[in-house]
Amino acid sequence: MDITDALHDSNAHELGAFLRARRESLDPGRLGIARGGRKRTPGLRREDVAALADIGITWYTKLEQGRPIRVSSRVLAAVAGALQCTEAETRHLFTLAGLKQPERPAAPAGCPALSTMQQRLLDQLDPIPALIQNARYDILGFNQSYCRMVGVDLARIAPEDRNCIYLALTHSAWQASLANWEDAVPRMVAQFRSAMAEHRHEPLWETLLDRFMAASPAFRDAWQRYEVRAIENQLKTFSHPRLGLFTLQQNNWWSAARDGDRLLAYLPVDEFGERVLRELAQSA
Repeated sequence: MDITDALHDSNAHELGAFLRARRESLDPGRLGIARGGRKRTPGLRREDVAALADIGITWYTKLEQGRPIRVSSRVLAAVAGALQCTEAETRHLFTLAGLKQPERPAAPAGCPALSTMQQRLLDQLDPIPALIQNARYDILGFNQSYCRMVGVDLARIAPEDRNCIYLALTHSAWQASLANWEDAVPRMVAQFRSAMAEHRHEPLWETLLDRFMAASPAFRDAWQRYEVRAIENQLKTFSHPRLGLFTLQQNNWWSAARDGDRLLAYLPVDEFGERVLRELAQSA
């Protein structure tokens, strides 16, 4: 369903100025738009943008002139696409319009979502276990120390299944690595509910919620408690079949706060934890 809103006068003028500047910065030739005769104005014409966005020229002209008209998120997204806006520019456009930006589509399964530098950071942290995950608990990247800590080779897990909540609900080895599984699941469910409040009715979140519900009665029971919790640094106790129980400090650093992507690093809090990490690294 389209979201509509009346543009505030000052924002409307700012939005119009931004659209014009962006339109005039584009090269018609690179977009396959032929120019006959003498070129009198830089960049695209208003009718070019209207045609590319499949909207009326009169409506677009009013928008660019800063008139307080009503605009939908669908149409504004089409205008952003026609103007070849980057993600940051699109976000700025929607902010000026007072609209919530539609969620970006998920990367196709199997496509890496992590940059080379981010993976290098994870690898450099070894033997400190570390991973990067998004607000939905999808695992975007990890190092080998993290795999050794939980006893699961994430490289062998299908990309669509690399989700901390899903693995805690369905993967026996992952479950065995969590010394306090019965407490960990309700905590993650409460944090997921808190994060999802800003994304209700978004397909990616709703589909994932349905998957969690179908996967485990433990999730369903915890979801019905309507508890919410914020992400916080915490002590976590893990279980290893040979080394026994050990406790690490989970530390969270947000690498992209807007998207909820965060780096999780697990640091020893005592001498035994340090010894466990060393032995896990030596056994690799």
